[in-house]
Amino acid sequence: MRKIKKGDDVIITTGKDKGKRGTVLRIVDANLVLIEGANKVKKHQRPNPNKGTAGGIVEMEKPIQISNVAIYNPATQKADRVGFRTIEGKGKTRYFKSSGELVDG
Repeated sequence: MRKIKKGDDVIITTGKDKGKRGTVLRIVDANLVLIEGANKVKKHQRPNPNKGTAGGIVEMEKPIQISNVAIYNPATQKADRVGFRTIEGKGKTRYFKSSGELVDG
């Protein structure tokens, strides 16, 4: 089980987008995560008539290291750390280390 999953609200802790909040769109691999509206770069793209794409400068989101994001705690309105706890009937669940509340509700 991962500490950060697809669909989680996260805050970026370092880099050019420090302090920005976004939703995890997908986990690229064990170390990279793609966040909505963060780490935007401009890419020069060639036209490809087979795919029907036009050429030009395209703005796209690139992955960020998972160590540079922290999960957002709506109760405290800040970034928080995540731990794991085994609850009978539910199994292994995530919880916020500061308050002890469950992440998934």
